[in-house]
Amino acid sequence: MKNILNKAAKIRLVIFDVDGVLTTGSLIYRPNGSESKTFHVHDGVGLRMLLKSGVQVGIITARTSDVVTKRMQDLEIQHVYQGCTDKVIAYENLKEKLNVLDEHIAYVGDDLPDLPLLRRVGLGITVANAPPIMHEHAALVTKAGGGQGAAREVCEMIMRAQGSYDAAIQTYLDR
Repeated sequence: MKNILNKAAKIRLVIFDVDGVLTTGSLIYRPNGSESKTFHVHDGVGLRMLLKSGVQVGIITARTSDVVTKRMQDLEIQHVYQGCTDKVIAYENLKEKLNVLDEHIAYVGDDLPDLPLLRRVGLGITVANAPPIMHEHAALVTKAGGGQGAAREVCEMIMRAQGSYDAAIQTYLDR
């Protein structure tokens, strides 16, 4: 775990997949053709805390959804890439835009389209309920499943490694 914390201390950007990471991966299609997703509120608080600590947050997802656009707006996440069938292209774009190196990036994914990024970044993370192949290639597997607090777990771990967690919690205790 010490090696993971050393890697986490260097992270300046965390990129999350959406379906299966920020959600359980279930897709709900309504009769009118609209789509529904369920996001965990604890993950949202974790993402906001991470942003406030100075770590950038990005989203790269293969699907395009108005629901994702709305959720990311609500969380004030600026780096949102949807409809990315080749996630490496979006990754390279974001990496260049923010001028960060692979070793300063963490990626959280849950399935095969995430594997190239999971293996490339400084800290590759997958969720507990991801397929075994993802566990084999990840530096860290969360205890929580996708859409069930895994993102919060990642955010808190990075903040603890960087020494910003206690200060973030203190802001709530001081109110």
